[in-house]
Amino acid sequence: QVQLVESGGGLVQSGGSLRLSCAVSGNIFSSLSMGWYRQPPGKQRELVAIISSGGSTTYTDSVKGRFTISRDNAKKMVYLQMNSLSPEDTAVYYCYARRNTGPIYWGQGTQVTVSS
Repeated sequence: QVQLVESGGGLVQSGGSLRLSCAVSGNIFSSLSMGWYRQPPGKQRELVAIISSGGSTTYTDSVKGRFTISRDNAKKMVYLQMNSLSPEDTAVYYCYARRNTGPIYWGQGTQVTVSS
């Protein structure tokens, strides 16, 4: 069983930075593809960034050059460094995990609010 716990959300001014963290339980972390999704108010959940078990990364266009996803296999942690934040980044951010085509795991979400 895999459990995900996010932390690091909060309120920040436009142009500021935040780092989200996701702690992962279980013994299969190194084989998991990990990622971050977000759900803006009144909108559907959308992909932000993915990092594969091998370290390859993918970003949605709107965050390229501003956000960086990383993982620490020894600590079983995934991070999302978010720079140059704008009000459009306001959302609940969810940590995501999946091994190959197996079940998808989600964290409980952490709120990020960017004020103008």
